[in-house]
Order: sequence, then C-alpha cells, then structure tokens
Amino acid sequence: MRRTRLAGALTAVLALALMATGCGDGGGRGTGGPPAAEAATAPDRVEPLAAPGAPRLPVTVPSADGRTVTVTSAERIVPLSGSLSELVFTLGLGKKVVARDITATFEQAADLPVVTRAHDVSAESVLSLRPTLVLAESTTGPAEAVAQIRDAGIPLVVVKPAKELTDVGTRIDAVAAALGVRDSGTALKERTRERIDAVRKDVPAHAEKPRVAFLYVRGSAAVYLLGGAESGASSLLEAAGAVDAGKESGLTKDFTPLTSEALAQAAPDAILVMRKGLDSVGGVDGLVKLPGVAQTPAGADRRVVSVDDGVLLNYGPRTDEVLKSLVRQMYGERK
Repeated sequence: MRRTRLAGALTAVLALALMATGCGDGGGRGTGGPPAAEAATAPDRVEPLAAPGAPRLPVTVPSADGRTVTVTSAERIVPLSGSLSELVFTLGLGKKVVARDITATFEQAADLPVVTRAHDVSAESVLSLRPTLVLAESTTGPAEAVAQIRDAGIPLVVVKPAKELTDVGTRIDAVAAALGVRDSGTALKERTRERIDAVRKDVPAHAEKPRVAFLYVRGSAAVYLLGGAESGASSLLEAAGAVDAGKESGLTKDFTPLTSEALAQAAPDAILVMRKGLDSVGGVDGLVKLPGVAQTPAGADRRVVSVDDGVLLNYGPRTDEVLKSLVRQMYGERK
C-alpha cells in the first residue's frame, strides 16, 4: 500500500504542474522577511500575446515519443495538461480550445469540459469533442487512451516535460510549431525571457543563501515527500537566490519519503509547498506536525512559502510570476 501511494503521488506531481502568486507565512531565520506575512493572491489568469498570429498549416512536427505528426487544422484543440493549456491560450489560440485537463485551473479555461478523471485521460471524452489536434505530455496516460486517440486518426503531438528554466523556450517553441504559429512562439519566448530576467535582477543579494526544502504533501492520502534534485523545483529556487535543501543534502532523485532524518540532513530555513497540499494538512499548524518539520529552522520559525498548484512546475509564460512570488515570500517586499 505504501508503494502504491508513493507511486500515485509521483504521478500526481508530474501531472500537476504548479505556482503563481504565493500565499504563505514569510519571515524568520536567514531570509529577512516579516514573520507570518501572507502574500496577496492575484487573479489566476494567463496573459495572451497582444498581437498573436494566425496558424499557418499544414505543418509536420516531431513528437517527443519519436513519431512525426502532420497537423492540418487548429480549429479544435485539446491540450491534455494545465501547462499545455496555458501555452495555447497565451499564444492567442484560447478560443480554439474545446476541452481541458483537470489541472488547467486558470480563469479563461474554467468553463471548458474536463476530459480527465483523476489525471487519467478519457479517450471517449476527447473523441466526442471531435478535436483536430491533441497536445499531450510525455507523462500523459493511460497509454491505452493515448493509443485510442491516435488510432482514431487524430493528430496527437507529445511535448517533453520541463524541469528547469532552460526548458521554457524549448517548450514554447514545440507548442507554437505544432499550432503553426512559430512567429508567435518567438515573440512569447522573448517576452517570457525578458520578464524572467527582470525578476532575477531584483533578487536581493545575501552572503548566505537561504536553504529551502520542497515538500509534496497530500494529507488526505497520507503522502509526504521531500523533493530532491529531479523534483523540478531546484531551478526555480536557485533562480530566486536560494539553495534547494533536498538537492544540497544529497537527494539525487525526484522525491523521497519524508522522514525526520532526511529533513534534519536538509536543514531548511524555509519550506516550499503547493497551496492545496498545505490546505490538506491543516495549514502551517498541521505542516509543522509532520515528521521532523518542527525541528528544522523552517519549522521553528514557521517559514512556509506556498504557491498555487496549477503553475509551480509549469516552466511556461508565467514563470516570472512564480519567481516573483518566491522572492517576495522569502525576502519580503522590496522597499
């Protein structure tokens, strides 16, 4: 049962793509923010390009699963992850999207029908909407559903997942190419790069960087994991001027079960969690009751940085907002 839950949690982490504006307790040891300062919550919306281009089709593009796919129409698009939905909407083709994955939580997609059940794709639901293009992640499943969509003759392009800042531009290019809007992809890539660079320039300089541990927690399923080098959070934390405490402590994989020993080795000054995960354990009060948390500098000072599940690990057009939230929560508002 324990292994099943752990495997399920890792699948959920890959399917959930997380962080927008933050909401959490700031302040305390080593990072200079005011104690228990709750970050403001901004509307969960994407910002489409001001002048997006129209699709130039047909196009033939490589798919991350080794296939080559020809796309002839972008009139009815089904992106099978929140991250892919965000990219399609930001590239200006939101009106062509006819369905969403359960992780597409931003406002413009809210009224679209959901074609996933607990992160599993329903091929029947997808096909009933007569899509002309389906965009999927390498982690999209089950494999039988993906095969059923392909067997129905629907162009299905698989996009590689992103795990660090350097993947942002590559991911934008891949989706823009599949949609036949390469010029829009170039414009969005440049806009995103400029915004990320602007945030990074504003990161306060500290002689000693704060150590931040990324925890994936789901109280309802009793899943408590500590992120390591492959969790996807390291690049964000490092760009925000912090140290990934799990990675620094020697955790080379994505996640490991949370234990007092592992947390003691990581010795975080602050803890990063997804907002729904924090809610699932009863907020900060519940989080500090998890094994070993109260004994860390982060637990003693109740330094918790929380972000929306829907954008934390997306590495997409709102990555600058993710970084800005991290910086604000770890260091406090700039004067």
